[in-house]
Amino acid sequence: MNYDVIIVGGGPTGLWLACELALARVRVAILEKLAKPTGLSKALGLQSRTMEMLAYRGILDRFTDGNPSPPFLNFAMFSLDLGKLDFPHPHGVIIPQARVEALLEEHAKELGVEIQRGHEVIGVYQDTEGVKAEVRTELATVQFAARYLVGCDGGHSVVRKQLDVAFPGLDPTIIGRMGDVKLSSDALDLLKDGVPELGGREFGIARTNTGNFAIVPMGSEVYRVAAIEWDRRPVDREAPMDLNELQAAIQRVTNLDLPMCDPVWLSRATDSSRLAERYCSGRVFLAGDAAHVHWAYGGKGLQTGLQDAGNLGWKLAAQVHGWAPADLLDTYHAERHPVGQRLMTLTRAQEALARPGDHVTALRGLFVRLLAQEQTFRTIAEEITDVDLCYDMGVSSRTHPLLGRWAPNLVLQTDRDHSTVAELLSGGRGLLVDRSERPELRNLAGGWDDRIRLMATKYDDRPDNLDAMLVRPDGYVAWAIASGEWDDDSEKSLLAALGKWFGSPK
Repeated sequence: MNYDVIIVGGGPTGLWLACELALARVRVAILEKLAKPTGLSKALGLQSRTMEMLAYRGILDRFTDGNPSPPFLNFAMFSLDLGKLDFPHPHGVIIPQARVEALLEEHAKELGVEIQRGHEVIGVYQDTEGVKAEVRTELATVQFAARYLVGCDGGHSVVRKQLDVAFPGLDPTIIGRMGDVKLSSDALDLLKDGVPELGGREFGIARTNTGNFAIVPMGSEVYRVAAIEWDRRPVDREAPMDLNELQAAIQRVTNLDLPMCDPVWLSRATDSSRLAERYCSGRVFLAGDAAHVHWAYGGKGLQTGLQDAGNLGWKLAAQVHGWAPADLLDTYHAERHPVGQRLMTLTRAQEALARPGDHVTALRGLFVRLLAQEQTFRTIAEEITDVDLCYDMGVSSRTHPLLGRWAPNLVLQTDRDHSTVAELLSGGRGLLVDRSERPELRNLAGGWDDRIRLMATKYDDRPDNLDAMLVRPDGYVAWAIASGEWDDDSEKSLLAALGKWFGSPK
């Protein structure tokens, strides 16, 4: 069984990567060891940049329809109201991971992705020609072959271990016990009175004298509740967990005997945080939790994995189709590994600010004053939501403010019709937007018109000081020029950007 790309793991990261590859007409298969989805959810929402990414493929409405937006974003139990900031989807959307997976699987099947369930990868072997995966099924052990393979198989990744990629980081210092359970109105009233740190809300996370308590409404009287304790005693995370254990942990953290019943899901988690030393080895790549694990503060895990996939997908497709520049696949590690590093820093910092104790209380008092400052508030909010990401494009002789950043969703108009940047990127190709009315600019890019769309626009809602921009398929600006700056160097820098990200002309 031969494919262009094999993806190991059918969670959100693997599914989104498969969608991106299939959109680019790459033959891809997902190998998932589970026979069917669990229907359970660790992550509970999507944030700004992830939502923009879905919007730029034309499917965001599937994830927002009927799902609420949280009233604030949590940073170390500081409630950040992002509504006053000027980026799209500031409040994100509450949607369980199981629903995200179901919608992504639906989209993947629409694109023709093969999803092989009950297929457990037990070995990965590669040479200069391709990769083979040894797969155990219910009936036999078989082999799958592909040109490339991506491990999206979680924190205990078999693919990462087969590659012998180091996974350095920090050992656990806390234990979190959580569950999706039913709470009565009396239980909710008890929380409002007994956990004043929640501010009377039925959504949020509170720092108490002995730990942290979290609650998120899931619908139909079901709530996600969690008790987080700084406890160095060893815990067997794989041992069965019952409701009594969760209630006992909540009692230690809140001093409340919280009545709950009908558990849908119970689990334990730790704050172990690790980052793969490298995201690729030969023809094999790592993405999502296979590349980075961390504590859940900030809700960054799902977001980072999906964005890993968005960064890698079009680059792998370019390689498969034969037009990728020589070092294009190397840019996956170069761009995403630093994002993983800052993910470690951000989640560890939030954990430090969430700990009990007078010294941390003093530090939090300082943060209250810092967050009242607009620039500090914006810096933290943008880092949590990833809207500040800026990649080194490395080719422009001039630095435009948009270079390396997410392309704004401009409305582009011609004499005949209008489109948005999101609509033009929905097919997974690059985009050159030109409102300078310079024929030579579009003539320069004509040799790449099988990989990028050329859009000449006379009228648009452009930002000030933007005449043209080249956008990669993943939505990031690879080249841009300001009004009145076109010269011979601009021509050279555009050709360099086209060559760096889109290869040689046809």
